[in-house]
Amino acid sequence: MQYVKLGRTGLDVSRICVGCMSFGVPDRGPHPWTLDEEASLPLIRQALDAGINFFDTANVYSDGTSEEIVGRALQKYARRDEIVLATKVHGAMHAGPNGHGLSRKAIMTEIDNSLRRLGTDHVDLYQIHRFDSATPVEETMEALHDVVKAGKARYIGASSMYAWQFAKAQHTAERHGWTRFVSMQNHYNLLYREEEREMLPLCADQQVATLPWSPLARGRLARAWDTDTERSRTDRFGSTLYREGDREIVDAVGRVAAARGVPQAQVALAWLLRQETVAAPIVGATRARHLEDAVAALSLDLTDEEAEELGRPYTTRPVSGH
Repeated sequence: MQYVKLGRTGLDVSRICVGCMSFGVPDRGPHPWTLDEEASLPLIRQALDAGINFFDTANVYSDGTSEEIVGRALQKYARRDEIVLATKVHGAMHAGPNGHGLSRKAIMTEIDNSLRRLGTDHVDLYQIHRFDSATPVEETMEALHDVVKAGKARYIGASSMYAWQFAKAQHTAERHGWTRFVSMQNHYNLLYREEEREMLPLCADQQVATLPWSPLARGRLARAWDTDTERSRTDRFGSTLYREGDREIVDAVGRVAAARGVPQAQVALAWLLRQETVAAPIVGATRARHLEDAVAALSLDLTDEEAEELGRPYTTRPVSGH
């Protein structure tokens, strides 16, 4: 396994992060393809055995059951001080007022709920799942700073938003002497590269690590374009992210993979790992081979010519995923 510093921090994270949305009670959320605890445990153990120390979940995944499963698994198989544990806050956890968002009330309530479900007294990285335009950014950043100062989180990170929103949040924190974001978990892969316009240059300039979500484009980059899976048939959000014209990119991944004699997933991840600001793609797994391909991608060095072939078919598109 390879490790890298998380942005400008001293924190070492594996170059593959396990995305834990795949783990959760299937009937406790919108994703019927998630794995229950019995099916999740072997994959978490496999990741640890491969040297992966970075696990990312969220309070909303399967109504909190993802955090519960991940927390129990890591207590069973790992030492807490050797694991980098990340979770997120923003989505709706109950109906009615104050059930979602980034108000001080929501953040203070949800960090305690997440810690209880995870079975730990702190998370290593506490991330805002999206930008909350209904809450003053000063309120959000001060609350996150207080979470860090209370010892409930070691670092804070952000997720998909516009670059100006991220810059505003960072400037607000700096102006008040509050904790700044050290990472950006954004939508970035061969099928969606709009982050290259502003967000990635901003992160490179500020030494903020990026942790791309959906690095395989909901699995589209890992298989032939015309094939589908249970997830692709039921993933309503994912169906809005990509378009028919992306077939050319998937075909290019297939050609490079065939020439190399490796699965498409390895090629798509190897391309992403070449990108300057990428610290660790967030890789979801429902089968052992998903983790095997992710780890193998670390050893697959694409040539400049191969990378150019993969990137050539891309055309700009509207911003999505925010």
